[in-house]
Amino acid sequence: MFFPESRVRVYLYGQAVDMRKSFDGLYAIARAAFTQDPTGGDLYVFVNRCGSQIKVLYFDRSGWCVWAKRLEAGKFIADWSKAHTHEIDCTQLKLLLEGIEPRRYLKRYRHDPQRAEQGSVHRSRGNSDYSPGAQLDGCVA
Repeated sequence: MFFPESRVRVYLYGQAVDMRKSFDGLYAIARAAFTQDPTGGDLYVFVNRCGSQIKVLYFDRSGWCVWAKRLEAGKFIADWSKAHTHEIDCTQLKLLLEGIEPRRYLKRYRHDPQRAEQGSVHRSRGNSDYSPGAQLDGCVA
């Protein structure tokens, strides 16, 4: 398994990439899409159009390395319309490599100061965590 160090920066490319590309092709994309120098030791993550394959490009002191993974079922990125090029942390990379796309949809709880002043918190269900404004976080698998 591929485990990057926690102090390494990770950049996710937000468009589909042809997985036939190898070292030079991925380097050209990373150099054009990101402001950082790809030879700095950072990780650059690329996903194919159907979302089932992922490649990680990085430069160690002696040369280029490409790490690849293909899912047998599921997708790394479920919806390309919501994907964008950005920096992610190592935890998000590990989730992505396991096939879990970390994304926050809605906040779990919204504090309504007017209701708190009135003291009338309506609980329509028996669960104490439920309130009309409560919604759940979600991850796309």
